Amino acid sequence: MNGEYYQESNGPTDSYAAISQVDRLQSEPESIRKWREEQTERLEALDANSRKQEAEWKEKAIKELEEWYARQDEQLQKTKANNRAAEEAFVNDIDESSPGTEWERVARLCDFNPKSSKQAKDVSRMRSVLISLKQAPLVH
Repeated sequence: MNGEYYQESNGPTDSYAAISQVDRLQSEPESIRKWREEQTERLEALDANSRKQEAEWKEKAIKELEEWYARQDEQLQKTKANNRAAEEAFVNDIDESSPGTEWERVARLCDFNPKSSKQAKDVSRMRSVLISLKQAPLVH
């Protein structure tokens, strides 16, 4: 019972709050009240515009994300198909190996374009050895 008494007496009751709000509105000059209402309307319009713009951005982001996933999936499928085709060609090439063509297969896997980088090691001798073995393989 004491707790209820303290809760009721801690703040103004609803009827007193309404009276104090009416008193505050009546004590303000008309120009300030009008400005306050216009400001409230302006802020509400800005909030509505902001919410609308945020919704548009979210829709655009979702659409762009879906497009990105579609492109990514398409690229992945192309890569898988290319890898499968390359693997199949490699397996067929291994199966078709005949004596004397080993160096030709090695030469196909190597890059014989000279690189003129000063930081890389000079592999021109190795390149020339592989080319000569391709042209005239060793006889066992």
